[in-house]
Amino acid sequence: MKRFLIYNRIILLVTAIIIQLVVMFEVILRFNQYFEVFYGVNIVIGALAFIWVLNNKSNPAYKIAWIVPILLFPIFGGLFYLFFGGNRTGRRARERMRPIQNYTKEALASVTSCLELIPGQNTDAGNQSRYIQQYSFYPPYRNTEAVYLPSGEVKFARLLEELQKAERFIFLEYFIINEGFMWKSILKILKKKAAQGVDVRVIYDDFGCLATLPYQYDKVLESMGIKCGVFHPLIPVLLRRHNNRDHRKIAVIDGHTGFTGGINLADEYINRFEKYGHWKDASIMIKGEAVWNLTVMFLSMWDYVKGAKGDPKPYRPGQDPSITVTDDGFVQPFGDSPLDDEPVGELVYLNLINRAKHYVYITTPYLIIGHEMVTALCLAAKSGVDVRIITPHHPDKWYVHMVSRSYYRTLVESGVKIYEYLPGFIHSKTFVVDDEYGVVGTINLDYRSLYLHFECGIWLYRCRCIGDMKRDFEETLTICQEITQEDLRRIHWSKTLLMSVLRLFAPMM
Repeated sequence: MKRFLIYNRIILLVTAIIIQLVVMFEVILRFNQYFEVFYGVNIVIGALAFIWVLNNKSNPAYKIAWIVPILLFPIFGGLFYLFFGGNRTGRRARERMRPIQNYTKEALASVTSCLELIPGQNTDAGNQSRYIQQYSFYPPYRNTEAVYLPSGEVKFARLLEELQKAERFIFLEYFIINEGFMWKSILKILKKKAAQGVDVRVIYDDFGCLATLPYQYDKVLESMGIKCGVFHPLIPVLLRRHNNRDHRKIAVIDGHTGFTGGINLADEYINRFEKYGHWKDASIMIKGEAVWNLTVMFLSMWDYVKGAKGDPKPYRPGQDPSITVTDDGFVQPFGDSPLDDEPVGELVYLNLINRAKHYVYITTPYLIIGHEMVTALCLAAKSGVDVRIITPHHPDKWYVHMVSRSYYRTLVESGVKIYEYLPGFIHSKTFVVDDEYGVVGTINLDYRSLYLHFECGIWLYRCRCIGDMKRDFEETLTICQEITQEDLRRIHWSKTLLMSVLRLFAPMM
């Protein structure tokens, strides 16, 4: 019955969009007698769209991806760009979100930042941390312990353990929730805690859960005493806001414990079943002062989806003598959003690559990157930095995987080492650099993640868990296949051509 309702909703949405496209074509045909006028109007629209794309602040790869259809299809290209081309949130949504950004600044303004301590240890690290604080508003912290969780199974076990301890509140914000073993185990605890008076809140992305949760599942959770918000509910209308999704994975317990990383609340993430072979993922748990950043991040999104401003002060963690934290380097959770023209996630990654002295180890499920990222990776490798990237061998989307592979030749020829994870699909998004820096989060190396979605990550400097991240990377390499120049030469020309064509439209995927 659940599957029937889900498929019905998908069919309804797809049908409604097809009807809108048919109506658009019908209007064009009916105006056929005025073709010259209609054609002229669309040429003007296409020309204006072309000028706008050329002069806006978008990534060059994104510009090319839209210039091609605008030039090839002058009647439809400009109109299509008006509906789907914006890489920024719609004006109304931006107006609604602007006060929340101010709220975020206000909530973090009272934090006593330890930023001034970092340059004393390393000027480059201080500059990186300062950039994150100035442009995402989230400061760095001491008095925080970071624990790297190298798989979905490990994260799931620790999350259940921490949820059981909750006394004040539980905040969960996830792109995907699926009604399987993992979610049912979590939901059982959430229901119990809500009945005990714990403030339990859940945010899920409607597009991410389109094929996993029934329609109006938020009402089901509300009936259990669990407060629920749905990010950008899908409606069967062509809207630019559907470009922007909440891709974050955040859990906060009582303000002193937080989780983030690549792991959604679905059974494939803990290998209860194999969807694309063995699923390799990663997450991170933090305890201490830095959790406040994740709490503010959740509350800002909660206020957005609920349309009301709340006071964050009651959710500041108090002094709990049962919670002991070992000071562990500098920990800086940060958020990234499409509300501004500042690609924080991408620039955090570029900062790490450009300042690396010995090595850069990266895991990512997708490798769809712009010119700046390609140049940074190639330059680092040419300069003698050991640059290694692990991507999946078994794809979740064949066309996206082909685009990822289209970047291999340029990178490998420049000395970047590419490895594919042979047992299945690697979904972790991690950077490890020079035994000093690490990032664990939700940010993929693809255009949508870097520019269109709401994302988050944790920047780490001189934390003990960076050694764990490096060991996990090195152990994973033992079950990977390195992609050599000989492998690339064996690719048939027809496949290379297809990859090149798909790459033109990569920023839209």
